[in-house]
Amino acid sequence: MAVETKYVVVRKGEEKMTFANKKDADAWDKMLDMADAFTDWLQQHQPELGEAQAEALGLLLAEQKDAVQHILRTSKLPESVKEEVSQAPEASAETETEAETAAPEKKVRAVKAA
Repeated sequence: MAVETKYVVVRKGEEKMTFANKKDADAWDKMLDMADAFTDWLQQHQPELGEAQAEALGLLLAEQKDAVQHILRTSKLPESVKEEVSQAPEASAETETEAETAAPEKKVRAVKAA
């Protein structure tokens, strides 16, 4: 008989997700905390949003926190989001083959000396 350790994330008495290691469970729990904070903030500032919409938007913002942080810092979409948009199913086959054969551009970032 094998013994398994499972980490279960429980929110409001409901099991949300089960993980094999504590690190992943803690990360998921932290993301859910962030989603709750976003949901509360959205409901305060946009009371006309329904509770389900606010929860869905809060969860989306929490799941995409890296992209949100990048947009807040730079006022631009992250490269990964731009690539996803350009590779949407509506794109023509010609556009997709051009994107596959094109060499990736290297971006130069200025670094301020101390």
